[in-house]
Amino acid sequence: MKKTILDVRNLKVEFADGDNTFTAVNGIDFQLNRGEILGIVGESGSGKSVTSLAIMKLIRSPGRISHGEILFYSQKNGGSIDLLELSTEEMQLYRGNDIAMIFQEPMNSLNPVYTIGFQLLEVILRHKNITAEQAKHQVIKGLQEVKLLPSDEILEQYYINTGISPQDKTNLTKLVNTHKAELLGRYPHQLSGGQLQRVMIAMAIACNPLLLIADEPTTALDVTVQASIINLMRELQQKREIGIIFITHDLGLITEVADRVAVMYKGKIVEYGNAREVFTSPQHPYTMGLIACRPTLDSHPKKLLTVFDYMSVEKSDTGEVLIKAKLPAFPLQVTPKEREQRLTYLRQQPALLEVRDLKVGFPVRGIFGKITRYHIAVNGVSFDVKQGETLGLVGESGCGKTTIGRTLLGLLEPIAGQIIFEGKYINQLKGKSLKNLRREMQIIFQNPFTSLNPRLNVGDIVTEPFLIHSIGKTKKARKEMAAFLLERVGLNAELMKNYPHEFSGGEKQRISIARSLALNPKFIICDESVSALDVSVQAQVLNLLKELQTEFGLTYIFISHDLSVVKHMSDRILVMNHGRIVEQGVAEEVYCQPQQAYTQNLIASIPTGSPEYTQKIKLRAR
Repeated sequence: MKKTILDVRNLKVEFADGDNTFTAVNGIDFQLNRGEILGIVGESGSGKSVTSLAIMKLIRSPGRISHGEILFYSQKNGGSIDLLELSTEEMQLYRGNDIAMIFQEPMNSLNPVYTIGFQLLEVILRHKNITAEQAKHQVIKGLQEVKLLPSDEILEQYYINTGISPQDKTNLTKLVNTHKAELLGRYPHQLSGGQLQRVMIAMAIACNPLLLIADEPTTALDVTVQASIINLMRELQQKREIGIIFITHDLGLITEVADRVAVMYKGKIVEYGNAREVFTSPQHPYTMGLIACRPTLDSHPKKLLTVFDYMSVEKSDTGEVLIKAKLPAFPLQVTPKEREQRLTYLRQQPALLEVRDLKVGFPVRGIFGKITRYHIAVNGVSFDVKQGETLGLVGESGCGKTTIGRTLLGLLEPIAGQIIFEGKYINQLKGKSLKNLRREMQIIFQNPFTSLNPRLNVGDIVTEPFLIHSIGKTKKARKEMAAFLLERVGLNAELMKNYPHEFSGGEKQRISIARSLALNPKFIICDESVSALDVSVQAQVLNLLKELQTEFGLTYIFISHDLSVVKHMSDRILVMNHGRIVEQGVAEEVYCQPQQAYTQNLIASIPTGSPEYTQKIKLRAR
């Protein structure tokens, strides 16, 4: 029987707001055993991250842990210790040493002015009584364990393959050490998202902790990078027998990595048990909704179900949340005949947008600011988009998807190639002509938290395009148009005086969609427009985008690294890698019969929660 290392009992965390108190975590209980992965899943605001911060004793004012026990079974004393009874100084001895945490945003967790080598050394020297040279050796070993650095043997073989003699040990050792030192000398901005997350994992395991808390460690990562991180977590769990708490909003993902799962809603654990059993036979309506609202590869629903198709939420007179189960109607499916009819119709439509041999690069400057070369982000790309079509654009980070979108809108200048919109050569337009064209072409950005001006209220945000393009004779007329748009995207027009910070992530993205519709465009680029949203909110926004396309005859380019979402939305798909289109075709054909190894790898990395995929992950880890 595995030894318990963490026992959370009746934990309650509250936040004061003037005279009111908000309960973020409301009397939850769970245990974690050594060598086990416990998944905690739920939407934003469910209390997942607050629970993890409570375990680390990182809750800051106006929050406080008002009740409960967090018993940690340390190697030092053999018994349990209540972390909530420790002073700040005492807790610091455990935090980072016996208990470590991987935060969601590595770019925000790492100090941008220090190298990754310095920051990794700092953790080890803080908790271990060893020399700097010994600590550096441990840092390198940790980076090799998380596969950010190749092993010494692989590095030696690499340099031997470049022409270095195997007998020249001195030169080989020097080159290997230089390679390792070069990585340690990099700054956070010089690494990709997946590489940064591996640095965070190396930092977390540097002192060989008993307990590792991973808070949304794969959110916003590509599916292939996500799969490699899950692989790594499994390896660490089995090799070091670490107890891991894995926090996410994606139940399909949690099923593939966790042994047991706790589903949280409004601060409470509503379902708890074996991960496979919870996924295949959910008992709570909230769990059923989380599973159902994610697009799957083997179905074609006309409309995605959401959490609130499975339950209604009411409040009692005492303020207690009451959940009532509902039985949703099975969504209508798009038949093969309907799909073929739509594709036939689209083939007969004129091309709204044509792209020919597009090449986009970013200048690399020398010491005196002179351009020495260009980093090519998009290299000779050609495609067209039919009127009323949704063209999906997929690929890993850095493949050139977003660069194409920004170039199409004239936000970036191409090095070469042609962009033709309704017969007009976009890259030849300037001034007023370009401004008029932008009425027809709009974009919905990835992050609604940064794409909305926090100083403007919602009414001003939606009416701003009217002012720029002189639409609406009076302020009253513009407000009426804005009210119509807000109502159409499912928001109350009475909230026009509210500011962005007063809305949830999904509501913010609806505001962004309303703003993009303000000028009645023909063409909209959706640039990762649902990747920052919870799965249920994501389903609502995807349903809305499809409804708007039908109602207004919109044409979309849908950019995402989430292939299951792109398949649900798209008629055709372009797969990009290193700035080039490596595969394209009808969405169904690309998914069912991918021709390129790169596309096959992308599809194989999609988390599905299936027993086959879960077994594959576990076998990889072994």
